[in-house]
Amino acid sequence: MAVDLEQYILNQMRMSHIYQPVMLKVLLENNGSATVEEIATSLLTYDQSQIEYYNLRTKKMVGKVLSNNSVVETIKDGNKIKGYRLTTDTLNEAQTAHLISLCNKNIESYLERHGENLWQHRASESGYISGSSRYNVLKRAKYRCELCGAHEKQIALHVDHIIPRSKGGSDDLSNYQALCMTCNTNKRAEDDTDFREVANSYNKRVDDCIFCEGYAGRVIDENELCFAIRDAYPVTKHHTLIIPKRHVANYFDLYQPELNAIHNLLNKQRDQIIALDSTITGFNVGINEGTSAGQTVFHVHVHLIPRRDGDTNNPKGGVRGVIPTKQSY
Repeated sequence: MAVDLEQYILNQMRMSHIYQPVMLKVLLENNGSATVEEIATSLLTYDQSQIEYYNLRTKKMVGKVLSNNSVVETIKDGNKIKGYRLTTDTLNEAQTAHLISLCNKNIESYLERHGENLWQHRASESGYISGSSRYNVLKRAKYRCELCGAHEKQIALHVDHIIPRSKGGSDDLSNYQALCMTCNTNKRAEDDTDFREVANSYNKRVDDCIFCEGYAGRVIDENELCFAIRDAYPVTKHHTLIIPKRHVANYFDLYQPELNAIHNLLNKQRDQIIALDSTITGFNVGINEGTSAGQTVFHVHVHLIPRRDGDTNNPKGGVRGVIPTKQSY
C-alpha cells in the first residue's frame, strides 16, 4: 500500500531522532531503494560512529517504523534484510527533489533543537557490542542460549554484557554472554543483583592462600580473570593448573565471566601444550571440589593433565579412577 510521502513527512512523521528523514532521503536519492549499509553510511554523516551500530539501528528501529507505516518494504536475501525500497509510485525529478528538501528541513530542524546533545546516547551506550565480539561470543556458545540452550534457529539470540559496563563490567569477551530473547528479557526484568558488589569481589585475595600470594614467577599465561601455572607436583609432564584470580573455594561459586575465562585459557593452554609435545594424545581435565573429593588448596583450580599412549597400563575409565575399584567397568 503506497502512502502520500509529502503528507507523511509533513504531518505524520513523529521524530525521536533524525533517522526517519535521513533514511527517506537516501531512498529518494537512490531511485527508491538502498542497501542497509548505504542507509547506515548516510546516518554516519551526522554521527561519526561505527557503521555496525547503524546497521542495527536501521533494521531494528527506523526500518521497522517505516515498514510498519507502509512507507518502505524490505529487500531480503532469504531471511536476511539486505536493504529497503519505497512503496510509493514512481516519482519524477521535481517530486523527488521536493521530498528530499522536506527531509532536509526535518533533519535541520531536529539538529537545531537538540544540538550537541543529540549523540550523547552513543557516548554512554552500555549495550553496544562490536560485530567481531558478537561473532566470537556466539561461536563460543555454539549458537545456543547459555541459559536455556535454545538454538538461534529457534529464537533470536542476543549478546549482552553479564555485568553491565555502567556497573563496573568490562568489554572483555569473558564478560559477554549469549542469551535468547526470552532469557535476556527475563534477566532484565527479574535480576536485582547489586553488580557493583560483584565487580568489587573480583579483587578478593587472601593473604595465606598460595594461589593468591605464592605464585609469583610461575605464571605462564593469563587473561583478565584467571591465570595458568605448571603444577608443582605434576602427574605428567606439562601438567597445568588454570586458576581464577579471585579467591573462591568452591567451583560452583564461580561467576559466569570466570567460567568463560577459565574455559578460554584451558583451550589456549591445550593448544600450546600440544605444540610443545607431539607425544600427547589426550587430556584429563578435573577439579577437586571439597575435602572428600581430595581438595587440599581451597582456592578453585582446574587441572589440565596431558596424557600419552602407554603412560599407564590401562587408561580405561579415566577420571573414574578417583575411586580405584570403580575405574574399570
